[in-house]
Amino acid sequence: MFKGLKRLAPCAAVLFSLISIAHAEEGPRVFTGTLGKSPIVVELNTSKDGEVIGRYFYEKYHRDLLLTGSSSDGMLALVEGENRYGEEEPLPTLKLKETGDGLQGEWHSPQGKKLPVKLADARLPASPLTTLPFIAALPQSAPYEYLRLQDLKLKAEKKENFMGYELQWWTEPESKISLFSVESGLPKDEQQRVNQQLLGRLWREVISYHGCLLQGGVNTDFMQQAEPKLISPSVVSLNIATSYYCGGAHPDFGDSPLNIDVRTGHPLSLADVLWVGEGQPILHAERDSAGDQPLSATDSAAYSNYQREVLVPWLIKQFTMLHPDEMKKPAEDDDNACNYSDESIWGYSPWYFTAKGLYLGPYFARIARACDAPEWSVLPYSIVKQHPGAVKLQLPKG
Repeated sequence: MFKGLKRLAPCAAVLFSLISIAHAEEGPRVFTGTLGKSPIVVELNTSKDGEVIGRYFYEKYHRDLLLTGSSSDGMLALVEGENRYGEEEPLPTLKLKETGDGLQGEWHSPQGKKLPVKLADARLPASPLTTLPFIAALPQSAPYEYLRLQDLKLKAEKKENFMGYELQWWTEPESKISLFSVESGLPKDEQQRVNQQLLGRLWREVISYHGCLLQGGVNTDFMQQAEPKLISPSVVSLNIATSYYCGGAHPDFGDSPLNIDVRTGHPLSLADVLWVGEGQPILHAERDSAGDQPLSATDSAAYSNYQREVLVPWLIKQFTMLHPDEMKKPAEDDDNACNYSDESIWGYSPWYFTAKGLYLGPYFARIARACDAPEWSVLPYSIVKQHPGAVKLQLPKG
């Protein structure tokens, strides 16, 4: 599908064209079938006694429709969509009953139109040899999303030369989510691992887009911009800025960087790069290829304590020495000032590599979000190198 992204898959993927999905007793159940003559994919969670919540999409459109309702003695009574903001408009309904391998029933429109519904437990097409690791893992972790992504394709957009590396930009047309792959400048095997992370992240953001649409309804807004920040023989670093409204009182925005260890293809944690505590870093790079392996409860508590009591005070001290005017605590009566000396804004800083140093951004509450992303909060590599993390990286001179 993409140059440099082929990888070997288990022989089973070659031998079997379909993978049966057995639903977990307490997890959502995924079905494929038809509503009228239109193919649909349905996910239903019936883990709570008598309560059903789920969603479905038409294969032609891919956009989720909310389902809520109840179940009793193998019969499901569902409502499609929801009334928001005090509305009381009639909504479509579905009446379904359990069969040996799925559900059957009818869809009713508010105007009285009826269409037959026939669903069977989903059987997922096997992943091709070229499938990204992120997508190959979805049949087990998120089969509904796996089925959605089957018909979505990336469109090749512009090519760009960044810091001597050729980048190919890709866009998923429905969500308009874009990200790049590295086409030249890295050894072939390293380039492949990096691109698996980059394009896996693109598809992860497509899933987030659809989740936002489901949660926010017709007034949803989800815009995203990815920007490469540093590419070197050691790291690929980029920032993903998202502006979104997924329902609720106010829209919001935020940064979600991605930093990749070129040698292994693993995402980097801040403690992989910078460690100012005693002993060995709590976080390390020995994680799965998707970077999703959670910390144990003990390590999570220890790292939170390290952030709060060691890292944040240290960062404030460094930035106060580097940028005393910006870090000066504002007067109490200055409601419009940004208080960068507040420890609470540095606890979970978005961070990425730049040519000059490690950028660490503060995170303010919504009322003061205009204070986010100051240009000056860059920690020079000369300081970072004095406090190396768990991964040995060749950092720029800065």
